[in-house]
Amino acid sequence: MTSLHLLAVLDVLSSTPARAKQLAPRPDGPLTHFASPLGEQCRLTVYLCATTMSVVQVGDEIGLLPGSFPSVRSSVEWQSTTTDGNGSMLIIDCHAHITSPDEERYPPRPNNPLRVPEGTGSLDELRRTSLANGVSAVRAVHTVSFYDYDNRYLCDAAKLNPSWMAGVCTLEPDDPHSPGLLEEFVREYGVKTLRSTPGNQRTTFDHDGVRKLWRTCADVGASVDIFLMRLEWVESAEKLLKEFPDITVGFCHCMDLKPGPQYDAVLREVLRLSKYKNLYAKVDFISTGTEQGYPGSDLHAAALKIIDTYGPERCVWGSNFPNSLWTPKLTYSEHLRIFTEALPLSDEAKAQVLGETARRLWFPQL
Repeated sequence: MTSLHLLAVLDVLSSTPARAKQLAPRPDGPLTHFASPLGEQCRLTVYLCATTMSVVQVGDEIGLLPGSFPSVRSSVEWQSTTTDGNGSMLIIDCHAHITSPDEERYPPRPNNPLRVPEGTGSLDELRRTSLANGVSAVRAVHTVSFYDYDNRYLCDAAKLNPSWMAGVCTLEPDDPHSPGLLEEFVREYGVKTLRSTPGNQRTTFDHDGVRKLWRTCADVGASVDIFLMRLEWVESAEKLLKEFPDITVGFCHCMDLKPGPQYDAVLREVLRLSKYKNLYAKVDFISTGTEQGYPGSDLHAAALKIIDTYGPERCVWGSNFPNSLWTPKLTYSEHLRIFTEALPLSDEAKAQVLGETARRLWFPQL
């Protein structure tokens, strides 16, 4: 049974970057308006979501990301569950890229930054989209295609929104300064994960720079998302998986699995790699790989096989936001509906893939 419930976020109308604290109702205004002690005028904007029940509470502190003005929408502290006739379910988005509309504070790379065709791809837009779809938290991933290896926007976002966002940085393994930067990102900004790319100009994971970054992750307690996207990288990636069995490793896009001549070989390798018990499959490839649009039936069999082989307790869902750029055949809500409605998953498997696995790994506070 589906019911209408209310989702709410704060629409902050200030044009001056600040950090609002201890928001309180304005005594001279309607109940939908708030003002912070610093004078920012805030409006409580209510969203209707057909499959979401949310409990919204004003927290002690709400982070406002510098450079996102003049229309920052920062959520209050909140908890969200989606409900159906079988109970409640936590949903966490484990793969979403972000870019800032403030290109003076966060300049894009000089050569052909990959821009979002619709919307901004900002953290604010991601938050509004995820809230409207009943998603409680997100893992925001640094966007190399827009910033190269300048992680400032990702780091600022992670530091200001620790209650609902976990940051995933990306660093150049060929740069000897990267391990020190990773340590700083974790210590100073609360970044949780390194997205690990091959070294030696993206040719191999069997590389000293990659190892130093993984070793730093082990030392500071960070996890790894491995950007293992090609069959020719598998052998070198396995060496790292064997050397670092205690690091939690997310498997980005299951090697970019999609219909085509390499489908069988890629799926076979993805399934074989399940023997590494610290490897967690991101089963988000339906939205990036389908040739059909919703419900992406051409990749259902692969997704079900991976979930069965790894076990749902080692699988997570990600939106691939901004979807106008990365998944033009599927919207955010359509990709989520594939897992809530289209795939024949048990309630227990659905709960693990959509939220519980990610909560254990990256959001124990939820």
